[in-house]
Amino acid sequence: MNNDTALQLARRIANRELSVTEVTEAALATAHADELGAYTFIADEDALATAAELDRRLVAGETPGPLFGVPCPVKDLAQVAGWPFEAGSVAFAGNRAEVDSGIVTRLREAGLVLIGKTATPEFGLPCYTEPVGRTPASTPFDRRRGAGGSSGGAGAAVAGGSVPIAHGSDGGGSIRIPAAACGLVGLKATRGRVSLGPLGVDGPGLVSEGVLTRDVSDTAAALTALAPGWPGDPYPPGPVPDFLAGLGKPGRLRIGVLTDPVIVDQAPVHPEALAAVRRTIGLLEELGHQVGAAPRPFGEAEWAAFTALWSVGALGVPVPEELESSLRPLTRWLRGLGRETSGQAYAAALTAAQRTTRNTALAWDEFDAVLTPTLAQPPAVHGELCDEQDPAGDFTAQCRFTPWTSIANLTGRPSLSLPLHTADVDGTALPFGVLLTGRWGEDGLLLALGAQLEAANGGWPTPGE
Repeated sequence: MNNDTALQLARRIANRELSVTEVTEAALATAHADELGAYTFIADEDALATAAELDRRLVAGETPGPLFGVPCPVKDLAQVAGWPFEAGSVAFAGNRAEVDSGIVTRLREAGLVLIGKTATPEFGLPCYTEPVGRTPASTPFDRRRGAGGSSGGAGAAVAGGSVPIAHGSDGGGSIRIPAAACGLVGLKATRGRVSLGPLGVDGPGLVSEGVLTRDVSDTAAALTALAPGWPGDPYPPGPVPDFLAGLGKPGRLRIGVLTDPVIVDQAPVHPEALAAVRRTIGLLEELGHQVGAAPRPFGEAEWAAFTALWSVGALGVPVPEELESSLRPLTRWLRGLGRETSGQAYAAALTAAQRTTRNTALAWDEFDAVLTPTLAQPPAVHGELCDEQDPAGDFTAQCRFTPWTSIANLTGRPSLSLPLHTADVDGTALPFGVLLTGRWGEDGLLLALGAQLEAANGGWPTPGE
């Protein structure tokens, strides 16, 4: 079972080869044995009760959906009624959710069995998952290195084999960064394609909910399940297509390529990150696609709008004044920037972000997708990015590590990370992801291209290969 994709596992359940209870028990056992820092809470009783109910529904003749009975953990930035909701912060220690987040409702409606909570850094702010008092989330390719963030626990859970799919969220790369670090598939959908409602608010539209998986088909099936909106959504996405059924040949596409950093003017790019792009170019050309250079759509000065929006978002987390000092230095620094941002400055940042969105469309819309590395470097060694003494330097180091991912968050575009390359780094085979960023609303085309590359590559490497 540990090697099955989510769709394969669901088919085995539908064919009565396995019961939901058997699958859930196996997932719980593996989760309890986790040594990668993936989980913060494991919900044995709730998960087994859900599994028993789903088994009863199957016996009663229900036609199961494509993800029915598959175990799935929830990132600890979403609420599950009765479960711990600590958001990676000691300031929220002992807090429990009273209701389900909307994304949790959608996961339940898809027939997924929620088995627990996965680790996230404080409020999901950094691109590493090293919460205070817990084992840092590690990539199974090299446990000295992090699983990325902020959905690092989710990435470790899927790559470690306890589940084939895990909930995540992405505000600056937080699904795609762990996907690259853990050798997984990760999609940030078009802004508004997956609603943050009915409890969450979209604010400047940086964040998208989603999943991490082992293959593109699972991601497509999950997007169909998660895409129905909620009343009052600010970005009505229209009818929900069957993204899984749409994974046919995408036709001959025009792909742009960019390997220069974007959100920072200077960042070293590892030779194997560039090799991952070259390998992808070769596959694209073999598949008949047209490949050419893409321009840098904006620079560090324009990206400053993201920092303003991000810091005000950090400040918006309701932390009691007496607990402010318990926050991590990076969190306090970002919240301090938020306090210094006037209403006028925030409005100017929103305007600048919209202008950058339009300029990116002018630069990139001639391409069906733009190819970049996902990360500038291999998965970071634990502690390499985190700097408690210099939070501003910490933030800069993160930007240099991820100089492409937040383009899609600032502009709202769909963006897909694929594990198309592995290479030896210091004696260990490590994954290097590539990022395909599409036009607004063309999630289906991006997934179809991803599935085509997956097939051409013969699947993806796993730890130890």
